[in-house]
Amino acid sequence: MYSTDSALLGIRGLYNFGPDPRESIVAPTTPEDAVEPIHGRFSAGAELYYGILNKSGGLSTGLRFTTLPRHAGFPYTMTLTLNPLMGNLLSTYAVKAGQNLALCSRFHFNFYSYESDLQLGCELWTRRRNTDIEWAVKKLRPDWKKATLKPDEDVTGVLKARVDQNWRIGVLWEGRIKELLFTLGASLDLKRREQIFRAVGVELQYSS
Repeated sequence: MYSTDSALLGIRGLYNFGPDPRESIVAPTTPEDAVEPIHGRFSAGAELYYGILNKSGGLSTGLRFTTLPRHAGFPYTMTLTLNPLMGNLLSTYAVKAGQNLALCSRFHFNFYSYESDLQLGCELWTRRRNTDIEWAVKKLRPDWKKATLKPDEDVTGVLKARVDQNWRIGVLWEGRIKELLFTLGASLDLKRREQIFRAVGVELQYSS
């Protein structure tokens, strides 16, 4: 990769361990050939870059474990990222606790300054409900079949929230009204009672 900003030149890579989960599993012909199905997958990656103009470089490595669709429990993902030159260590854990709820946590630590930061977050999805006239349509047209929606195609809005150990809170709502997409966000600091609201933002997008 190359960026014109500071003439940044770098290389990055990612390797996934184990078989490709997108490939179909061949049924074993004998009991000896049977293997236990894999429920998760490890990945490892690294990034190396150097700025030609400012004569500085960087290196970061990371690990990731995520569950596969055949996993019987709650889907979750864990990551661990290390930047040895800057001394940053970052770990995250995210779990889909339900069809409409996701929870996550992020811990950041710098082993040069011993500074740390902990954040907790969540996502709550709202979905399109069945209309009250759907039963009447079925009565008038028994052959009518409801269109099959793709996964998460019926999502009408997403509420995102986060909080850290200093009681700084961020709230974001993403919604849609027909072709109009809107985002409302606010940042709060509960320790500053004289000015709790730190920032408020609105974004509108129209898709035709």
